[in-house]
Amino acid sequence: MIERKLDRAITDFIWNVVEIHSQLENIHTSWAGLLGITQPQWLILMAITELDDGHGVAGIDIANKLRVHPAFVTNQTKSLEKGGFLSRRPSANDARFVLMSLTEKATAEIEKLSKRKLALNSTMFNDLNEKTLAELNASLATIAKNARLAARLLAIDAS
Repeated sequence: MIERKLDRAITDFIWNVVEIHSQLENIHTSWAGLLGITQPQWLILMAITELDDGHGVAGIDIANKLRVHPAFVTNQTKSLEKGGFLSRRPSANDARFVLMSLTEKATAEIEKLSKRKLALNSTMFNDLNEKTLAELNASLATIAKNARLAARLLAIDAS
């Protein structure tokens, strides 16, 4: 009986994650549309915003953050550069790496959306306080780590 309840709870959790993922994709697509870019390009800009410490961000770091192939990041960031949203320059330490930073245009456009983003976040997380979110994030980080392990084990079993 306990095992069935746990299985039901896990199934409910997975479907909730699927729903949240779907809604976040819709939200990111809307944000991207306001800037005239694609949803993956929006996520790249958000990753750069989070990762850039003032020296630029390597494509591999963006790819790791977004869990995508580095070649995809290279392709998309070239389009973003053409659109004036980011600058790309070789790393001073290793010319094989290209470092990317948001342009003033991108920063200004994202800043214009900040009040709307705050309102949206307030709606999404209305009933959760900082402590609850911290606990939830810790639990989700554990599940993400375990999911990566499970995926690797499944890949091994499949081969």
